[in-house]
Amino acid sequence: MKTGIKGEACTYVNSENTAAAMKSGTLDVFATPAVAALIEQACQESVSGELGADETTVGTYICIEHIAATAAGKKVHAESILVNIDNRKLLFEASVYDEDKLIAKGTHERCIVNTERFLSRLNKTNKYILLYSLSK
Repeated sequence: MKTGIKGEACTYVNSENTAAAMKSGTLDVFATPAVAALIEQACQESVSGELGADETTVGTYICIEHIAATAAGKKVHAESILVNIDNRKLLFEASVYDEDKLIAKGTHERCIVNTERFLSRLNKTNKYILLYSLSK
């Protein structure tokens, strides 16, 4: 895997991804959590073909500036570029646009993990929490 890999993801502002629907605000505009999810999608999909069959990436950090609102019905697309690789950590820069303008920009970090090992650790943690809860 090399830096410079680009990604893109698109969606439309609809009744499920507005601030009002996602409870991140009260208006029917594209929600900030939806901006973050679109950035994650662009980044994740851009490198998925570079991974081993037993690997995936998980988001570990996101920092975005949501600078403009987008009304319902508008198309939104995110663009990402892989700018740094530090062992298993991947750092991306991203920009999000609607049909008229830049609406958000930021950075996103993902980590390459072994899928089976990651899920196994998660299941062990969940079992421990369940057993601990039942013992009280």
